[in-house]
Amino acid sequence: MEGEGTRDPRGTRANPVPRPAGPEERLAAPPRPSTAPGAPPLPDGSAFLAWLRVPRPPAPPGVWRFGYRPRPEAEPERVPGRRLFAGALIAFLVGWLIWSLLWNGYLGGWWLLPLYAMVPDSWAEPHSVGSVVVVYAYYGIVALAILYCVGRLGRWAEIWHRYAPRVRRPPSEGGPPTAPDEDPAAFPALRRAGAVDAAERLATEARSGFLRDVDHARITRAWQGVTGGAHDAATFSAAVERHGAGACPHPSGARDLPRRHARHDMVTGQVRLGTTAEDLRNPHAYRGVGLALGPDELGTSLLAVGPAGAGKTAALVRPLAEALCLQALAGRAAVVVVGAAGAGLGPADAYDVVVRFGHPDSLHDLDLYGGADDPDEAAAVLAEALAGDLADPSPGGDGRRSATVLARLLGPFRAVHDRFPTIPELRRLLDGAPESLAALRESLTATGQEAMLRELDARERQSGRPGDVGPVLAERLALLDRPAFATFFDTSGRTRVFSLRSLEHPVRVRVDLPDRAHPDASRLLARLLLAQFAASVAAREDRSLFACLVLDDAGGAVTPEAVRGIQRLRSAGAGVVLTLRTLDDLPRELRAPLLGSVGCRVALSGLTPWDGQGFAEVWGKEWTEAHDVTDRQIIAESAAGKAAYLVRRAITGKAPTARAVTVRQVERERWSASELAHTLPPGHAVLSLTTVRGEHTPPLLVDLRG
Repeated sequence: MEGEGTRDPRGTRANPVPRPAGPEERLAAPPRPSTAPGAPPLPDGSAFLAWLRVPRPPAPPGVWRFGYRPRPEAEPERVPGRRLFAGALIAFLVGWLIWSLLWNGYLGGWWLLPLYAMVPDSWAEPHSVGSVVVVYAYYGIVALAILYCVGRLGRWAEIWHRYAPRVRRPPSEGGPPTAPDEDPAAFPALRRAGAVDAAERLATEARSGFLRDVDHARITRAWQGVTGGAHDAATFSAAVERHGAGACPHPSGARDLPRRHARHDMVTGQVRLGTTAEDLRNPHAYRGVGLALGPDELGTSLLAVGPAGAGKTAALVRPLAEALCLQALAGRAAVVVVGAAGAGLGPADAYDVVVRFGHPDSLHDLDLYGGADDPDEAAAVLAEALAGDLADPSPGGDGRRSATVLARLLGPFRAVHDRFPTIPELRRLLDGAPESLAALRESLTATGQEAMLRELDARERQSGRPGDVGPVLAERLALLDRPAFATFFDTSGRTRVFSLRSLEHPVRVRVDLPDRAHPDASRLLARLLLAQFAASVAAREDRSLFACLVLDDAGGAVTPEAVRGIQRLRSAGAGVVLTLRTLDDLPRELRAPLLGSVGCRVALSGLTPWDGQGFAEVWGKEWTEAHDVTDRQIIAESAAGKAAYLVRRAITGKAPTARAVTVRQVERERWSASELAHTLPPGHAVLSLTTVRGEHTPPLLVDLRG
């Protein structure tokens, strides 16, 4: 079941399928499993088999399922340790006292009556073996009964369960042995479907160490296509029997990333980001468990806000980008990672396409029009990039005029040249250059394009009038009409142009923005990529392939139309990951809509109170118990009472008081703006998650360093 280039992204084919953007590793022998975290294989495959057999039970959203042991939903009643040990000691002393009184006969012989009633007369002879055995056995039964009673009274079992795991060696993440019919290393689904030879080949590859976690996920994904009717079972079986672990390859031919930095579980598709804190504000079921994200959570989109140095890139963006690249190699996802050049988003050889704006040695170019063939669609996407952050680019005008102006130029130009204009050509048309408009008119007249002539006439009548948005668009487009971008956005077909329409295939793309040298152009390109992504994923036919855009530092990319597009991504099988240094990077009217449109929200340490207020509002309030404690001084009425209180005050230094506790239900914020700004430790974050099925979590305090 070879790809044969049928899944190649348009414009990115190379000999004959897209290869990794960096230098490709040449392997003379079949590749061995990687030693990356999350898939610890050995040459003999024993570690990989052990990893594959670890149980992954169902868990609440965001819980790392690898070796997960469910915890009770409600927190059991917890007695303070000091009081618990004191009660256990007192119970032991009471039991010892009772036993001493019984043993020494201070309580009489009534407790021996059951013994005399059960012992036969033949055993009543003193100092006989039978009488000694029976008597000491009876003593043991009585002692055990006393020990059981005082143990229950002193809560010895609770002490053992609470403190014994701290002194014992932590259990491994392995689970009980799996039944042969359910052993995932035996590929039972293939055997039940009759593909026994294919299952045997894969099992042999797993035992010999040639099957990786990515291989297992990729072949599982291909088998799901067989069961869904997308592929032929006979072709799948033949490919597996012939190629083994290398069957159903990714178009690039890669079977793993060059390096891994995070811990991944390719069975569940999760990447571990940290550990939830043992904090009273976290639900008991989440305390101390691993926190992980997968496509189920990212399908609702994620927004992370934190200052520079808070860990947005290292703790969130880099692991998520790495996980999505692994999912792409398994045929489950398509990912576009956008960030500043040198931001540490992964090596070039971990991607199929790397677009480096401003670098003449960039191997790939970007389609300015997003692969659109319709002029109106291309105009709408380009207008969002050029003027989306300007809600009203002209006095008294409408923001949608930008798309209309562009469509009246793109349509006639494409009708004549069978392509869209380059940036210099489009800039001259927007500026109303007479020679450019005249040449376009002559070409339309010569080819008899009457409808397009009317479009061009309408544009010329509007040009130069008050409220014309053409000069505004030309000024914005001039940011890309620079010598540094002279080799980019070519529409003649001479360069290797990447289009976001290729997200129908499991492609890995990294886009480096020239944030230092051209900050305004970088913000425009970020808006362009976000607009193209929203338009491309909405037009996909196969939405079973998860598509994700990871945009590091999205301060200049979020517009009103972008927020509306993010809200529609969940139904399109896609999501975005956005990071911001502060919510102040957005217009005030967009902050609440953006927080409401994403399902996963992350507030990192170092947040300002103003940013914290936005998270506090979107997380809402909850009902909780408030304990009001009142100390009332006790007034003695008798002389003896007054004397006793004087002595007590002389000893303790405090007046005798009576404490009254009032418990009432109050509604309070889950996390207040002050708590988010001042109580989060370094390396921690508060986040809430929502899955595509509608499951959600309350805000959780998470240590992103664990």
